Amino acid sequence: MSPVATLAGAAHPIWLWTRPEEIESGTLDQLRNVASLPYVHHHVAVMPDVHLGYGAAVGSVIALRDAVSPAAVGVDIGCGMAAARTNLTAADLPDDLAALRHALEAAIPVGMNSHPEPTTRARAQDDLWSTFGDLHPKVQGRLGRAMAQLGTLGSGNHFVEVCLDADDAVWIMLHSGSRNIGKEVAEAHIGVARTLEHNAGLPDRNLAVFLAGTPQMRAYRHDLDWAQAYARRNRDAMLAAAARALHTRLPALRLPTPPEHGPHAGDAAFALVNCHHNYVAAEHHFGADVLVTRKGAISARAGEMGIIPGSMGTRSYLVRGRGNPDSFHSASHGAGRTMSRNQARRTFTVSDLEAQTSGVECRKDRGVLDEIPAAYKDIDRVLAAQTDLVEIVAELRAVLCVKG
Repeated sequence: MSPVATLAGAAHPIWLWTRPEEIESGTLDQLRNVASLPYVHHHVAVMPDVHLGYGAAVGSVIALRDAVSPAAVGVDIGCGMAAARTNLTAADLPDDLAALRHALEAAIPVGMNSHPEPTTRARAQDDLWSTFGDLHPKVQGRLGRAMAQLGTLGSGNHFVEVCLDADDAVWIMLHSGSRNIGKEVAEAHIGVARTLEHNAGLPDRNLAVFLAGTPQMRAYRHDLDWAQAYARRNRDAMLAAAARALHTRLPALRLPTPPEHGPHAGDAAFALVNCHHNYVAAEHHFGADVLVTRKGAISARAGEMGIIPGSMGTRSYLVRGRGNPDSFHSASHGAGRTMSRNQARRTFTVSDLEAQTSGVECRKDRGVLDEIPAAYKDIDRVLAAQTDLVEIVAELRAVLCVKG
Protein backbone atom coordinates (compact mmCIF):
# COMPACT_ATOMS: atom_id res chain seq x y z
CA MET A 1 0.00 0.00 0.00
CA SER A 2 1.42 3.39 -0.99
CA PRO A 3 0.91 6.78 0.72
CA VAL A 4 -2.56 8.27 0.47
CA ALA A 5 -1.35 11.29 -1.50
CA THR A 6 1.63 13.42 -2.45
CA LEU A 7 2.05 17.15 -2.00
CA ALA A 8 2.76 19.28 -5.04
CA GLY A 9 4.99 22.31 -5.16
CA ALA A 10 7.84 21.02 -3.05
CA ALA A 11 11.55 20.70 -3.86
CA HIS A 12 11.63 17.10 -2.66
CA PRO A 13 8.71 14.64 -2.72
CA ILE A 14 6.30 14.76 0.22
CA TRP A 15 4.40 11.54 0.83
CA LEU A 16 1.23 11.89 2.89
CA TRP A 17 -0.73 9.37 4.94
CA THR A 18 -3.63 11.83 4.92
CA ARG A 19 -5.38 14.02 2.36
CA PRO A 20 -3.86 17.47 1.62
CA GLU A 21 -7.27 19.09 2.07
CA GLU A 22 -7.32 17.82 5.66
CA ILE A 23 -4.10 19.72 6.51
CA GLU A 24 -4.22 23.40 7.48
CA SER A 25 -2.40 25.84 5.22
CA GLY A 26 0.27 26.79 7.75
CA THR A 27 1.18 23.14 8.21
CA LEU A 28 1.40 22.65 4.43
CA ASP A 29 3.81 25.59 4.29
CA GLN A 30 5.96 23.98 6.98
CA LEU A 31 6.07 20.70 5.07
CA ARG A 32 7.15 22.46 1.87
CA ASN A 33 9.80 24.41 3.79
CA VAL A 34 11.26 21.21 5.19
CA ALA A 35 11.20 19.58 1.77
CA SER A 36 13.23 22.52 0.40
CA LEU A 37 16.24 21.64 2.55
CA PRO A 38 19.08 20.44 0.28
CA TYR A 39 19.98 17.72 2.77
CA VAL A 40 16.63 15.86 2.48
CA HIS A 41 17.05 12.25 1.43
CA HIS A 42 14.50 10.72 -0.96
CA HIS A 43 11.28 12.27 0.43
CA VAL A 44 9.52 13.63 3.53
CA ALA A 45 6.95 11.31 5.14
CA VAL A 46 3.85 12.83 6.75
CA MET A 47 1.77 10.97 9.31
CA PRO A 48 -2.06 11.19 9.51
CA ASP A 49 -1.97 13.17 12.78
CA VAL A 50 0.10 16.00 11.24
CA HIS A 51 -0.43 19.54 12.55
CA LEU A 52 1.35 22.85 12.98
CA GLY A 53 4.60 22.82 14.94
CA TYR A 54 7.61 25.02 15.63
CA GLY A 55 9.62 25.19 12.40
CA ALA A 56 8.74 21.66 11.32
CA ALA A 57 5.24 20.21 11.44
CA VAL A 58 4.35 17.75 14.17
CA GLY A 59 3.81 14.39 12.48
CA SER A 60 6.68 14.69 10.00
CA VAL A 61 9.46 12.17 9.43
CA ILE A 62 12.56 13.66 7.84
CA ALA A 63 15.67 11.79 6.70
CA LEU A 64 18.67 14.09 6.26
CA ARG A 65 22.07 13.30 4.79
CA ASP A 66 24.97 14.60 6.89
CA ALA A 67 22.76 17.13 8.68
CA VAL A 68 20.19 17.49 11.41
CA SER A 69 17.74 20.28 12.28
CA PRO A 70 17.17 20.64 16.04
CA ALA A 71 13.81 22.37 15.50
CA ALA A 72 12.70 19.34 13.46
CA VAL A 73 13.19 17.28 16.62
CA GLY A 74 11.20 19.66 18.77
CA VAL A 75 11.92 21.25 22.13
CA ASP A 76 10.63 18.31 24.19
CA ILE A 77 13.49 16.03 23.21
CA GLY A 78 12.66 12.36 23.72
CA CYS A 79 8.98 12.96 24.45
CA GLY A 80 7.12 9.68 24.16
CA MET A 81 4.92 7.02 25.68
CA ALA A 82 5.20 4.19 28.17
CA ALA A 83 2.69 1.51 29.12
CA ALA A 84 2.71 -1.50 31.40
CA ARG A 85 0.10 -4.20 31.85
CA THR A 86 -0.46 -5.00 35.51
CA ASN A 87 -1.62 -8.30 36.98
CA LEU A 88 -5.00 -6.78 37.93
CA THR A 89 -8.35 -6.77 36.13
CA ALA A 90 -11.27 -4.36 36.15
CA ALA A 91 -12.91 -6.41 38.91
CA ASP A 92 -10.03 -5.46 41.23
CA LEU A 93 -10.72 -1.73 40.87
CA PRO A 94 -13.02 0.14 43.26
CA ASP A 95 -16.26 1.59 41.94
CA ASP A 96 -15.07 5.10 42.82
CA LEU A 97 -11.64 5.83 41.30
CA ALA A 98 -11.22 9.29 42.84
CA ALA A 99 -8.90 8.05 45.60
CA LEU A 100 -6.65 6.36 43.02
CA ARG A 101 -6.42 9.59 41.02
CA HIS A 102 -5.53 11.60 44.10
CA ALA A 103 -2.85 9.03 45.00
CA LEU A 104 -1.29 9.39 41.52
CA GLU A 105 -1.44 13.19 41.67
CA ALA A 106 0.30 13.12 45.07
CA ALA A 107 3.04 10.77 43.85
CA ILE A 108 3.84 12.37 40.47
CA PRO A 109 4.33 16.16 40.32
CA VAL A 110 2.59 17.77 37.32
CA GLY A 111 2.90 21.04 35.42
CA MET A 112 6.08 22.97 36.22
CA ASN A 113 6.43 21.24 39.59
CA SER A 114 9.32 19.10 40.77
CA HIS A 115 9.92 16.68 43.59
CA PRO A 116 10.95 18.61 46.75
CA GLU A 117 14.32 16.90 46.37
CA PRO A 118 15.65 14.25 43.97
CA THR A 119 14.18 10.82 44.59
CA THR A 120 16.32 7.83 45.48
CA ARG A 121 15.81 6.53 41.94
CA ALA A 122 16.90 9.86 40.44
CA ARG A 123 20.05 9.99 42.55
CA ALA A 124 20.98 6.53 41.31
CA GLN A 125 21.27 7.67 37.64
CA ASP A 126 25.02 8.17 37.99
CA ASP A 127 25.82 7.96 34.27
CA LEU A 128 23.38 10.79 33.53
CA TRP A 129 24.64 13.15 36.20
CA SER A 130 28.34 12.40 35.71
CA THR A 131 28.15 13.76 32.13
CA PHE A 132 25.91 16.73 32.91
CA GLY A 133 28.92 19.05 32.92
CA ASP A 134 29.51 18.21 29.24
CA LEU A 135 26.14 19.65 28.17
CA HIS A 136 25.72 23.09 26.58
CA PRO A 137 27.01 25.92 28.80
CA LYS A 138 23.56 27.55 28.92
CA VAL A 139 22.15 24.64 30.95
CA GLN A 140 24.94 24.51 33.47
CA GLY A 141 23.53 25.32 36.89
CA ARG A 142 20.38 23.31 36.10
CA LEU A 143 21.61 19.99 37.52
CA GLY A 144 19.60 20.21 40.75
CA ARG A 145 16.40 21.00 38.89
CA ALA A 146 16.98 18.23 36.34
CA MET A 147 17.48 15.71 39.15
CA ALA A 148 14.37 16.91 40.98
CA GLN A 149 12.25 16.71 37.80
CA LEU A 150 13.20 13.12 36.97
CA GLY A 151 9.96 11.26 37.61
CA THR A 152 7.62 14.20 36.94
CA LEU A 153 4.93 14.63 34.31
CA GLY A 154 5.02 18.14 32.90
CA SER A 155 2.06 19.99 31.40
CA GLY A 156 0.01 20.31 28.22
CA ASN A 157 -0.93 17.01 26.65
CA HIS A 158 1.16 14.92 29.05
CA PHE A 159 -0.82 12.45 31.13
CA VAL A 160 -0.91 9.36 33.31
CA GLU A 161 -3.82 6.98 32.73
CA VAL A 162 -5.23 3.79 34.14
CA CYS A 163 -6.72 1.85 31.24
CA LEU A 164 -8.49 -1.42 30.50
CA ASP A 165 -7.88 -3.61 27.46
CA ALA A 166 -10.42 -5.87 25.72
CA ASP A 167 -9.84 -8.58 28.35
CA ASP A 168 -10.34 -6.04 31.16
CA ALA A 169 -6.69 -6.22 32.16
CA VAL A 170 -5.54 -3.06 33.97
CA TRP A 171 -2.78 -1.01 32.33
CA ILE A 172 -0.80 2.03 33.45
CA MET A 173 0.00 4.32 30.51
CA LEU A 174 1.75 7.68 30.44
CA HIS A 175 3.03 10.39 28.11
CA SER A 176 5.98 12.64 28.95
CA GLY A 177 9.47 13.68 27.88
CA SER A 178 12.67 15.36 29.01
CA ARG A 179 11.03 18.09 31.09
CA ASN A 180 12.58 21.54 31.38
CA ILE A 181 16.16 20.37 30.89
CA GLY A 182 15.30 18.94 27.46
CA LYS A 183 13.57 22.18 26.48
CA GLU A 184 16.56 24.28 27.54
CA VAL A 185 19.01 21.99 25.71
CA ALA A 186 16.91 22.21 22.55
CA GLU A 187 16.52 25.99 22.68
CA ALA A 188 20.24 26.50 23.28
CA HIS A 189 21.18 24.49 20.20
CA ILE A 190 18.45 26.00 18.02
CA GLY A 191 19.94 29.37 18.91
CA VAL A 192 23.41 28.23 17.85
CA ALA A 193 22.14 26.75 14.57
CA ARG A 194 20.39 29.98 13.60
CA THR A 195 23.73 31.86 13.71
CA LEU A 196 25.59 29.55 11.30
CA GLU A 197 26.37 31.03 7.90
CA HIS A 198 25.26 28.02 5.86
CA ASN A 199 21.71 28.52 7.17
CA ALA A 200 21.36 32.08 5.87
CA GLY A 201 19.22 31.26 2.82
CA LEU A 202 16.62 29.01 4.43
CA PRO A 203 12.90 29.74 3.94
CA ASP A 204 12.51 29.50 7.73
CA ARG A 205 15.50 30.10 9.98
CA ASN A 206 13.87 27.85 12.56
CA LEU A 207 14.87 24.95 10.28
CA ALA A 208 18.56 25.76 10.69
CA VAL A 209 20.74 22.66 10.58
CA PHE A 210 24.01 21.39 11.93
CA LEU A 211 26.34 19.71 9.44
CA ALA A 212 28.23 16.44 9.90
CA GLY A 213 31.85 16.75 10.97
CA THR A 214 31.42 20.11 12.71
CA PRO A 215 31.90 20.78 16.42
CA GLN A 216 28.35 22.14 16.59
CA MET A 217 26.95 18.86 15.26
CA ARG A 218 29.03 16.81 17.72
CA ALA A 219 27.88 18.96 20.63
CA TYR A 220 24.23 18.70 19.61
CA ARG A 221 24.32 14.93 19.06
CA HIS A 222 25.91 14.50 22.49
CA ASP A 223 23.29 16.63 24.22
CA LEU A 224 20.48 15.08 22.17
CA ASP A 225 21.47 11.56 23.21
CA TRP A 226 21.67 12.70 26.83
CA ALA A 227 18.21 14.27 26.75
CA GLN A 228 16.69 11.24 25.02
CA ALA A 229 18.11 8.98 27.75
CA TYR A 230 16.73 11.35 30.41
CA ALA A 231 13.27 11.24 28.83
CA ARG A 232 13.15 7.44 28.73
CA ARG A 233 14.26 7.16 32.35
CA ASN A 234 11.75 9.83 33.34
CA ARG A 235 8.97 7.61 31.98
CA ASP A 236 10.43 4.53 33.68
CA ALA A 237 10.53 6.42 36.97
CA MET A 238 6.90 7.53 36.62
CA LEU A 239 5.71 4.01 35.81
CA ALA A 240 7.37 2.81 39.00
CA ALA A 241 5.98 5.74 41.01
CA ALA A 242 2.48 5.19 39.64
CA ALA A 243 2.63 1.51 40.53
CA ARG A 244 3.74 2.33 44.09
CA ALA A 245 0.96 4.91 44.47
CA LEU A 246 -1.71 2.52 43.22
CA HIS A 247 -0.27 -0.27 45.35
CA THR A 248 -1.22 1.67 48.50
CA ARG A 249 -4.88 1.20 47.51
CA LEU A 250 -4.49 -2.01 45.50
CA PRO A 251 -1.90 -4.06 47.40
CA ALA A 252 -2.05 -6.99 44.96
CA LEU A 253 -0.85 -4.83 42.03
CA ARG A 254 2.37 -5.89 40.26
CA LEU A 255 4.12 -4.68 37.11
CA PRO A 256 5.81 -6.97 34.56
CA THR A 257 9.51 -7.68 35.02
CA PRO A 258 11.56 -5.30 32.83
CA PRO A 259 13.06 -6.97 29.73
CA GLU A 260 16.73 -7.88 29.94
CA HIS A 261 17.90 -6.06 26.81
CA GLY A 262 16.65 -2.92 25.08
CA PRO A 263 13.59 -0.82 25.91
CA HIS A 264 11.15 -3.71 25.43
CA ALA A 265 13.17 -6.73 24.30
CA GLY A 266 10.89 -9.62 23.42
CA ASP A 267 8.03 -7.28 24.33
CA ALA A 268 7.29 -9.44 27.41
CA ALA A 269 4.07 -10.44 25.65
CA PHE A 270 3.71 -6.70 24.83
CA ALA A 271 3.24 -6.03 28.53
CA LEU A 272 5.88 -3.28 28.80
CA VAL A 273 6.51 -0.64 26.12
CA ASN A 274 8.52 2.60 26.21
CA CYS A 275 8.93 4.56 22.96
CA HIS A 276 10.07 8.02 21.89
CA HIS A 277 8.13 10.14 19.42
CA ASN A 278 10.32 13.29 19.31
CA TYR A 279 13.84 12.13 18.54
CA VAL A 280 16.68 11.43 16.11
CA ALA A 281 18.10 8.05 15.10
CA ALA A 282 20.93 7.05 12.75
CA GLU A 283 19.37 4.65 10.24
CA HIS A 284 19.74 3.31 6.69
CA HIS A 285 16.99 4.04 4.17
CA PHE A 286 16.78 3.99 0.38
CA GLY A 287 20.45 3.14 -0.02
CA ALA A 288 21.93 5.75 2.32
CA ASP A 289 22.96 6.23 5.94
CA VAL A 290 20.84 9.10 7.25
CA LEU A 291 19.74 10.84 10.41
CA VAL A 292 15.99 10.33 10.76
CA THR A 293 14.06 12.94 12.70
CA ARG A 294 10.69 11.77 13.99
CA LYS A 295 8.78 14.77 15.31
CA GLY A 296 5.48 13.42 16.52
CA ALA A 297 6.07 9.97 15.06
CA ILE A 298 7.15 6.59 16.41
CA SER A 299 9.51 4.01 14.99
CA ALA A 300 7.52 1.15 13.44
CA ARG A 301 10.07 -1.39 12.27
CA ALA A 302 8.71 -4.83 11.50
CA GLY A 303 7.61 -6.40 14.79
CA GLU A 304 8.46 -3.34 16.89
CA MET A 305 5.94 -2.39 19.57
CA GLY A 306 4.63 1.17 19.90
CA ILE A 307 1.85 3.22 21.48
CA ILE A 308 -0.54 5.56 19.65
CA PRO A 309 -2.70 7.37 22.24
CA GLY A 310 -6.00 9.08 21.70
CA SER A 311 -7.16 12.18 23.53
CA MET A 312 -8.39 12.36 27.12
CA GLY A 313 -11.39 10.08 27.52
CA THR A 314 -10.97 8.23 24.23
CA ARG A 315 -9.23 5.03 23.14
CA SER A 316 -5.50 4.43 22.73
CA TYR A 317 -3.74 1.63 20.90
CA LEU A 318 -0.77 -0.63 21.34
CA VAL A 319 0.56 -1.35 17.86
CA ARG A 320 3.15 -3.50 16.15
CA GLY A 321 5.17 -2.05 13.28
CA ARG A 322 4.97 -3.45 9.76
CA GLY A 323 8.32 -2.02 8.68
CA ASN A 324 6.99 -0.01 5.75
CA PRO A 325 10.03 1.53 3.98
CA ASP A 326 7.95 4.35 2.45
CA SER A 327 7.35 5.87 5.90
CA PHE A 328 10.99 5.32 6.94
CA HIS A 329 9.58 2.58 9.22
CA SER A 330 7.44 5.11 11.08
CA ALA A 331 3.86 5.66 12.25
CA SER A 332 1.86 8.43 13.92
CA HIS A 333 2.34 9.38 17.57
CA GLY A 334 -1.27 10.09 18.49
CA ALA A 335 -4.51 11.69 17.40
CA GLY A 336 -3.08 15.13 16.58
CA ARG A 337 -4.74 18.44 17.37
CA THR A 338 -7.39 20.01 15.14
CA MET A 339 -7.40 23.35 16.93
CA SER A 340 -5.07 25.41 19.09
CA ARG A 341 -5.35 25.45 22.85
CA ASN A 342 -6.71 29.00 22.83
CA GLN A 343 -9.31 28.09 20.23
CA ALA A 344 -10.39 25.09 22.29
CA ARG A 345 -10.86 27.29 25.36
CA ARG A 346 -12.96 29.72 23.32
CA THR A 347 -15.03 27.00 21.64
CA PHE A 348 -15.92 24.63 24.48
CA THR A 349 -17.30 24.82 27.97
CA VAL A 350 -16.69 22.82 31.13
CA SER A 351 -20.06 21.17 30.48
CA ASP A 352 -18.73 19.99 27.10
CA LEU A 353 -15.66 18.59 28.85
CA GLU A 354 -17.80 16.77 31.39
CA ALA A 355 -19.90 15.20 28.63
CA GLN A 356 -16.92 14.15 26.51
CA THR A 357 -15.07 12.58 29.45
CA SER A 358 -18.10 10.82 30.92
CA GLY A 359 -17.08 7.60 32.61
CA VAL A 360 -13.46 8.71 33.08
CA GLU A 361 -12.17 9.76 36.51
CA CYS A 362 -10.30 12.98 35.74
CA ARG A 363 -10.25 16.71 36.30
CA LYS A 364 -13.23 18.40 34.67
CA ASP A 365 -12.41 22.10 34.99
CA ARG A 366 -11.18 25.01 32.87
CA GLY A 367 -7.58 24.17 33.67
CA VAL A 368 -7.73 21.18 31.31
CA LEU A 369 -10.38 22.47 28.89
CA ASP A 370 -7.78 22.85 26.13
CA GLU A 371 -7.31 19.06 26.26
CA ILE A 372 -10.96 18.29 25.51
CA PRO A 373 -11.26 15.32 23.10
CA ALA A 374 -13.03 17.43 20.44
CA ALA A 375 -9.84 19.50 20.05
CA TYR A 376 -8.16 16.39 18.61
CA LYS A 377 -8.61 14.26 15.52
CA ASP A 378 -10.60 11.05 15.68
CA ILE A 379 -8.06 8.43 16.77
CA ASP A 380 -9.85 5.67 14.85
CA ARG A 381 -9.59 7.64 11.60
CA VAL A 382 -5.91 8.24 12.30
CA LEU A 383 -5.37 4.48 12.77
CA ALA A 384 -7.42 3.63 9.67
CA ALA A 385 -5.13 5.84 7.56
CA GLN A 386 -2.00 3.85 8.46
CA THR A 387 -2.96 0.19 8.29
CA ASP A 388 0.09 -0.30 6.06
CA LEU A 389 2.35 1.08 8.81
CA VAL A 390 1.14 -0.74 11.95
CA GLU A 391 -1.20 -3.46 13.11
CA ILE A 392 -3.28 -3.04 16.25
CA VAL A 393 -2.26 -5.35 19.09
CA ALA A 394 -4.49 -4.03 21.88
CA GLU A 395 -7.09 -1.32 22.40
CA LEU A 396 -6.95 0.54 25.70
CA ARG A 397 -9.83 2.58 27.12
CA ALA A 398 -9.10 5.06 29.86
CA VAL A 399 -10.98 4.85 33.14
CA LEU A 400 -8.74 7.33 35.01
CA CYS A 401 -6.66 10.21 33.68
CA VAL A 402 -4.21 12.58 35.38
CA LYS A 403 -3.36 15.58 33.20
CA GLY A 404 -0.24 17.70 33.37
